[in-house]
Amino acid sequence: MEDNFNNNLISKLESLIELAQVLGQQSDYEEVLRLVVEKVSALVNSDSALIMMINPKTRNTIKTIYAERNMDDERNHFLHINISGWVILNNSSLISSDIKSDDRFRKKLFDKVQAKSAICIPFRVENIIIGTLLLLNGESNYSFTQHDLSLLEKFSAIVSPFLHCTQTIAQYFVSPLPKQVLLNKYAMLGLLGKSKIFIEMLQAIEAAARCDVRILLEGESGTGKELVARAVHKLSLRSQNKFVAIDCGAIQPNLVESELFGHIKGAFTGASVDRKGLLEEANGGTLFMDEINNLPFDMQSKLLRVLQDEEIRPVGSNQIRKVNVRIITASSSSLQKLVVEKSFREDLFYRLNVYPIFVPSLNERVEDIPMLADYFLRKFSLEQEKEIKGFHEEVLDFMKQRRWAGNIRELENFVERLVTLTTKKQKIIDRKTLPPELQKELKKSKKDSSNIPTTKSLSESLTDYEEELIRTTLKNCNWNQSKAARALNISEHDMRYKMKKLRIEKPKA
Repeated sequence: MEDNFNNNLISKLESLIELAQVLGQQSDYEEVLRLVVEKVSALVNSDSALIMMINPKTRNTIKTIYAERNMDDERNHFLHINISGWVILNNSSLISSDIKSDDRFRKKLFDKVQAKSAICIPFRVENIIIGTLLLLNGESNYSFTQHDLSLLEKFSAIVSPFLHCTQTIAQYFVSPLPKQVLLNKYAMLGLLGKSKIFIEMLQAIEAAARCDVRILLEGESGTGKELVARAVHKLSLRSQNKFVAIDCGAIQPNLVESELFGHIKGAFTGASVDRKGLLEEANGGTLFMDEINNLPFDMQSKLLRVLQDEEIRPVGSNQIRKVNVRIITASSSSLQKLVVEKSFREDLFYRLNVYPIFVPSLNERVEDIPMLADYFLRKFSLEQEKEIKGFHEEVLDFMKQRRWAGNIRELENFVERLVTLTTKKQKIIDRKTLPPELQKELKKSKKDSSNIPTTKSLSESLTDYEEELIRTTLKNCNWNQSKAARALNISEHDMRYKMKKLRIEKPKA
């Protein structure tokens, strides 16, 4: 047990060093902030993480400029203002097992907040506080410890210099940089969209491509994680070398080692010739390991050794071979949750999670659907030698209102099917093109939408529907979040995010 604790501590400290290397290569201040929050959320399990920076021009304006996994934005901001005030006034970190009853603050000050345990540390440069970091946990999560505080103070010492760029911080308080240039660049790589969450992902890809470090992509199945990995490789210094992909969930467990490390002739029944493994095939380039969450536990330790030593040994061989490969991993399940469940190695998680990027679901980027649908329409029209010009407004509205459990992959199959059902002379895909089951679905969606009060905007109405659907599913699943997520075909990470965003809580008994 003590060995595991020490190994995990070493992995955490090494991940801080890797973070410093990554931050040193960043020029986008907002991306620096995102990485800092993502990393601290992985180091210390928390419900909310917020960064607040002091405006260097006035020294009296404090602004929350990044927040993640928030239970309640407005109340957390109120907490951060007050707790940061104490930290700045006392020039000291703060840890509290129960912030509501903490006698360092006025009684009943935090009665309305949902948080229980809190840690707040200052960011210092030349002994001047330039900002603060607040971590919060609710009743259902564990209370922060002195060990967590010690680790976070080391974290602060490492990241503070990267946050101290007076000119850049001052500009951040005025206006963000334009993003349009990214859209054209990544459209050439097959990444299409214009929504805010999509642009944020492009910014992360842009920054990650400049760093030769390991990347962890998390998002639902069908969101295009391999396309993201290919974009990173294409824009990196390794672009002239191979990009190799493997789906860890599609290979029999007993064959994974041979696939990754290779084997020599006679190593096992059927091994009639020597064979290079994918790690050696990708030497000098990039290996994309999709669904890394399915990697067998014994192989996790062997992969960890490869990451540490940059060496492989083919199955049946005594010879060690050096490899220099950039590893990009992807998972449709939260690896952090799997670590808590003891089904994924914690030390391997920290090794892989050097540069985290979240790939949003299609349902989170509805405004991108017309652009994606049009791209697939042109693609399949060309393949099938048809001259379809577009979608009827009714069909386009249907696609925007529909829930896409299979994400972009499902939308692609959907459009391909519709193109197949059109005649050679047909120019527009209309309602009559839809197969019977989709016509019924369209009719039902129109009936449901007709019952929505016209006083609300489409965005508000969709949010209300989403809240009702999630709340009903949770009730039917006895508030079991994992079971409800499976029923809705979304990840548990998305379920927790949506519950917090929509303020859905289990009723108190």
